[in-house]
Amino acid sequence: MIDVTDLSKRYGDKVAVDSLTFQVRPGIVTGFLGPNGAGKSTTMRMILGLDAPTTGTVTVNGRRYADHPAPLREIGALLEAKAVHTGRSARNHLLAMAATTGIGRRRVDEVIDLVGLHEVAGKRAGGFSLGMGQRLGIAAALLGDPRVVMLDEPVNGLDPEGIRWIRELLKGLAAEGRTVFVSSHLMSEMAQTAEHLIVVGRGRLIADISVAEFTRQGTSTTVRVRSPQAGVLRDLLVGPDVTVTGGEPGLLEVTGLSREQIGDLAATVGLTLHELATVEASLEEAFMTMTRDAVEYPAEPLAAVPLAAGRSSR
Repeated sequence: MIDVTDLSKRYGDKVAVDSLTFQVRPGIVTGFLGPNGAGKSTTMRMILGLDAPTTGTVTVNGRRYADHPAPLREIGALLEAKAVHTGRSARNHLLAMAATTGIGRRRVDEVIDLVGLHEVAGKRAGGFSLGMGQRLGIAAALLGDPRVVMLDEPVNGLDPEGIRWIRELLKGLAAEGRTVFVSSHLMSEMAQTAEHLIVVGRGRLIADISVAEFTRQGTSTTVRVRSPQAGVLRDLLVGPDVTVTGGEPGLLEVTGLSREQIGDLAATVGLTLHELATVEASLEEAFMTMTRDAVEYPAEPLAAVPLAAGRSSR
């Protein structure tokens, strides 16, 4: 378990992390989300003792990371996949790490096989692609068979097969009762992998909540309706707190009414419906809504950005 209590970090006048308090519990995958500059990386560095907090405390399995006699066996972390000696082979990099905690060669070979690097284990890490570097970093995080696994953007550089592999790996680790804490900007991947979310913005906690509840709170339910009498149906549905839009002939998207309410209203006047379905809300939509006031460098809409001199809008 990871316990963060009233954690803050200042760099001069800059507040990177502002009084964060949360727990990351074992047995589930917890996603760590936030816009760029939200304080995620700084928080992860403080969990590992790489940065000292200005105020507050953070413990891993009841102790500060530095107080564990064998830290690699308590928490395995991937913060920067390129943090390797580029002249060493993948196997020698892991062997050097293993030697610091009395981990044997057998475990090194196990994690090399686990992440799919067996064929290139003898090659220099400096020549690895981004995806291979990510796999090596994940192998290093799992080397001590830790009770807590913390990964920052683990799917960077991975192909679709690799993304599916890491998704199943994280779920499997959580199913074994481990604490799994994962930061990512890929909302679609978090929606498929995480059960719980810690969401931060401008260093402050925005949400500590299940994925399902976060998505529900951050989006409005939309119902898709298809009817040959869409115009009549639109006039019937429009009212206070109800929005009706149409993207194509015969199709309406309605917010503010449930599927059952729309079906009942259509039935009262004998309108034909060819489709009546609730549109699945997305984690990405909820994230954009819940963090829109916490974006450090908001971009201007494309239409508001003037074209470069000498270029037309064709």
